[in-house]
Amino acid sequence: MIRKPCVLFLCTHNSARSQMAEGWLRHLAGDTFEVLSAGTEPGRPHPLAIEAMRERGIDISRHTSKGLEGILGHVPVRHAIIVCAQASQECPRIYPTLGEVLHWPFDDPSAAIGSEADQLAVFRRVRDEIGERLRSWLRTMPQNPPTLP
Repeated sequence: MIRKPCVLFLCTHNSARSQMAEGWLRHLAGDTFEVLSAGTEPGRPHPLAIEAMRERGIDISRHTSKGLEGILGHVPVRHAIIVCAQASQECPRIYPTLGEVLHWPFDDPSAAIGSEADQLAVFRRVRDEIGERLRSWLRTMPQNPPTLP
């Protein structure tokens, strides 16, 4: 079976940044990549992450939070993109199946304080930062990345 190159987004709780990144990449290049996300301490998708992505026409409402143990060592990951500083420190560096490991620490929108509107504004900012970073990264990719056997 031929597999598309896998991109794995990692974060601590797999609740906001990694979920939004997964949604963005599926939206932008899901036909080119297999896209996954996971957390070192998975929780559940944050409702404001779901709302912020919905505003961009991307539905992540059916996403679930996943742990690393079900992915690393089981799926050949071509690109692991760590989207938070804490996960960068916690992530194991010994998995031989990882290809490129990128560190893109974004602010944690789940830590935002204030009214729900104030918090949503932070989720929107981080959502847009992730989207722009992914668009920039995709411009560096070959037009037809090789598939894996």
